[in-house]
Amino acid sequence: MNLRDIYYLVALADHKHFGRAAAACFVSQPTLSTQIRKLEEELGVALVERTPRRVMLTPAGLDAAERARRIVAEVEQMKEAARREQDPESGAVRLGIFPTLGPYLLPHVVPQVRKRFPQLELLLIEEKSDVLLARLRDGRLDVAILALPVPDDQLHTELLFEEPFVLAVPEGHALADRGPLRMQDLDEERLLLLEDGHCLREQALEVCHLAGAHERGEFRATSLETLRQMVAANVGLTLLPTLAVQPPVAQSPDIRLLPFQDPPPSRRIAMVWRRSSALDGFLRNLAEVFRLLPAGLFAYDPQFRPDQPGAEPPRDA
Repeated sequence: MNLRDIYYLVALADHKHFGRAAAACFVSQPTLSTQIRKLEEELGVALVERTPRRVMLTPAGLDAAERARRIVAEVEQMKEAARREQDPESGAVRLGIFPTLGPYLLPHVVPQVRKRFPQLELLLIEEKSDVLLARLRDGRLDVAILALPVPDDQLHTELLFEEPFVLAVPEGHALADRGPLRMQDLDEERLLLLEDGHCLREQALEVCHLAGAHERGEFRATSLETLRQMVAANVGLTLLPTLAVQPPVAQSPDIRLLPFQDPPPSRRIAMVWRRSSALDGFLRNLAEVFRLLPAGLFAYDPQFRPDQPGAEPPRDA
């Protein structure tokens, strides 16, 4: 058994397809298939159930693949530790972030990261939270930006900030002219939410539960932009994170954005990495850069309209 075969098994477990797994490993399909068969012969057990339409791992294969992931993660960390000893602030860092945060946070923070770490190559991967967690645990990511809680004792979390929600309603809605909302103002309202798999969906459902609101179950969006367009089209109302309504994001004249009274519903955003990571010291420094966001980004001003001449975003008090 060699390390190459371990990588092949992990790729096959990920892709469930010999051709795609071979492409991911930059080898031919016959080469990968032959090595998997040799691995099965060496272990004395079938790892793969081969069918005409798909590939399935046997119970022994699932167990072997899970062990292989841990081996791959350790090898990658060993390589990274050696490189970081030479220059801890250069090279590549694989950072994962989820879709309802990435497009709205990164424009504010990436320039600061480049300024602080000019030699750093930041490789950004945008995926849903459960995918990011899986990749973080098996070493395919170095660090991830996730919403708390993250229930895993093997992962270290550094709180970055707390992001309030605002309510997005169509112009003409009964709530459109209200001042800062109370949670009970949402009682019996039916909100548009994202599809399963988005952490924002779970956060919004929790707000609905606390406020006595409900999901509009006949529609589930695939992105925040879809939700925004549905509100503009007078289909319903929804919760949006504050960063998703701040400049440079354009505001629609057909949507009224309403802040909540203190304390507003919010989500807590953290930087997360493996406790065993060789990058621990560097990632703590990186987290400090992510915390340098202006506080005004999280204080939505309903009077501010970025399309007005001379408009400036709200400043810290």
